Amino acid sequence: MPVNLLDLDAVGLTACFAELGEKPFRATQVLRWIHRSGQDDFDAMTDLAKSLREKLKVNAVIVPPTLTSDTLSDDGTRKFLFDVGNGNAVETVFIPEDDRGTLCISTQAGCALDCAFCSTGKQGFNRNLTVAEIIGQLWQANRALGHDPKGERIISNVVLMGMGEPLTNFDNTVTALRLMLDDNAYGLSRRRVTVSTSGIVPAMDRLAAACPVALAVSLHAPNDAKRDDLVPINRKYPLRELMAACRRYLKHAPRDFITFEYVMLSDVNDSDSDARELIELTSDVSCKFNLIPFNPFPNSPFRRSPAQRIRRFADILMAAGVVTTTRKTRGDDIDAACGQLAGRVRDKSKRTAHAKSVISVVEVNS
Repeated sequence: MPVNLLDLDAVGLTACFAELGEKPFRATQVLRWIHRSGQDDFDAMTDLAKSLREKLKVNAVIVPPTLTSDTLSDDGTRKFLFDVGNGNAVETVFIPEDDRGTLCISTQAGCALDCAFCSTGKQGFNRNLTVAEIIGQLWQANRALGHDPKGERIISNVVLMGMGEPLTNFDNTVTALRLMLDDNAYGLSRRRVTVSTSGIVPAMDRLAAACPVALAVSLHAPNDAKRDDLVPINRKYPLRELMAACRRYLKHAPRDFITFEYVMLSDVNDSDSDARELIELTSDVSCKFNLIPFNPFPNSPFRRSPAQRIRRFADILMAAGVVTTTRKTRGDDIDAACGQLAGRVRDKSKRTAHAKSVISVVEVNS
């Protein structure tokens, strides 16, 4: 069966070409064609020998996930829906800003962690995405968005904050990250690629060793009692262990801080005392806070904190010297805002059972 070259980073592509009897520089050429040029036609790879092109037609393919819809928000946000087979689809969001263009990528069809305030988790879990399906979202988005007038790619930043928990799809996520960072592929800076995690502690340590990029931690509560309810993985890796993992990660991180994401839920986690607990909790972790106004979805029991309450919460953090920003809600008119991504998921396993199984795999491989 032909190999999908989108599944391979530079090391994997070189090994593949060696099996075809080709020299390593040929793999580099093809890597550039695929990822720099967005090319999926071997005949168009004009600096390859015709014999190699014919060989590739027999032994390889370049197949990204199928783009099935492209929706534009009033604020310029674009949401892409990708078919990943068997009734599953994942969503990818492009967020344009004055100084950057950020693509939010999914890593799983669904999510097993079932955070209380997240629409994705309510759909259950089907499977991990392949490398081709992860990097293929960037590949397809680059083709859809094109280049700016200066010839630069419009996507300058990538965040793995879409559907799924990236660190429970560890190997495929890391391979995709290496492609994003490879100068012969997308050439992104480690500072411009961010992995968001709910706090899979062993995998955070593995990421620090394997491919340290910017890290965002979905915190959302100042103590274990509240976080156990909002982010159930906390029952496995409580805040004491999570903060220790953050301190370890900082030794390898490309930035000198961890970003803590904190969704603002009215009368749940947004009181003055919650803010003061957060200050104490993170006092020995170099960090900044990104406060996220809750984005509602059908049948959710939560309400967004009022704007005045969010400002008061931010003021308490900043008065203590903690850098704090409040995320501007983007794309909510097309359900593309944080926590709203859902796509289509054929849930084939109980969330709790799957969460235990993927955590066990992470721990065995640590």
